[in-house]
Amino acid sequence: MWTRYVAIGDSFTEGLDDFQPDGSYRGWADLLACELNQRQSGLLYANLAVRGRKMNRIVNEQIPLALEMKPDLVSIAAGVNDALRKNWDPVKVINQFEHGIKQLREAGIDVLVIAFGDPQQRGSLATVRDRLMFLNKETVKIAKKYNCRLVDFWPINAYDHDYFWSDDRLHLSSAGHEATLQAVLHALDLRDESWKSPKVQLPDPPTWLNKRLADFHWLKDHMVPWAIRRAKGRSSGDHRTAKRPNLSPINIQDLPAK
Repeated sequence: MWTRYVAIGDSFTEGLDDFQPDGSYRGWADLLACELNQRQSGLLYANLAVRGRKMNRIVNEQIPLALEMKPDLVSIAAGVNDALRKNWDPVKVINQFEHGIKQLREAGIDVLVIAFGDPQQRGSLATVRDRLMFLNKETVKIAKKYNCRLVDFWPINAYDHDYFWSDDRLHLSSAGHEATLQAVLHALDLRDESWKSPKVQLPDPPTWLNKRLADFHWLKDHMVPWAIRRAKGRSSGDHRTAKRPNLSPINIQDLPAK
């Protein structure tokens, strides 16, 4: 069992939008750390992920920090923020990703790779589906090449429902992060593959009027601010640092609420 776990990546791994009562984010990586600690106490955990980070900074900033911590498990999910940019360079992004994975594996670290799912049913990302398809295929290929643990969400359509997504239609809801935890545990041989067909009671679909109201609020509260940031060359992660920058033990505040 692993005793030193470092999570790297962007908002997906930072935990957006798994809100906690104090306004902070938890997320699947925090849940995984708690699960590992419950199986074998004494786990040390760091989360270096920062929202908005692109592949270059994840590989050149987060991976060196992770290597210094001498972990036995590193999780990485990256590339979507690159795919959303006008200057998307797929070959460069994938080469950077492979370079990072190679460094981690050559250090003897178990690496958990998460390959993102098909956005065809998710309107906010469907416009870059071809880019994300390329990113997924290459991510899976590299993960297999370096014998990494792998979660591949692309063939799984069980999580297209709004229940698993936050109001911004880009980040996971708390339910989405819990579902990701189950997928990750399966990749680590700690859970069966029932995550692929979750048995959850989904809420009824919204009425036509409520759907239109939700579309309006999404446009006003999320899409327009996002477009303005992009036009100004800004990122939601500007001036932000990792929420858990050092390896430290899991404490009672980290445990999932009952």
